[in-house]
Amino acid sequence: MTGDPGLQPERTRLAWRRTLLAFTAVAVLMVRLALTGDLAGELLAGMAVVGWLGTLALNWRRATGAGPRRAQRWSFPLTALAAAGFAALGVLMVVRGLR
Repeated sequence: MTGDPGLQPERTRLAWRRTLLAFTAVAVLMVRLALTGDLAGELLAGMAVVGWLGTLALNWRRATGAGPRRAQRWSFPLTALAAAGFAALGVLMVVRGLR
């Protein structure tokens, strides 16, 4: 039994959109942290924005359904690296807040 071949690409697009939305929320929260005025918050926000822009640039075609390019083989590892980086930035943010 085969399913509708149109559903898998749609689920993929929706998954990439959720990923980009989550990364956008993290970047916005980090920029909010930077508004506190200290240098550490500004550096963390800058790193978050760079990670967000990189992820957005790599995965925009997948999220919009335009189809992957040949260089897209790097999108999964780099997205995972960006997610790990966001997790590390979150830990730094929490540790900074406890002092």
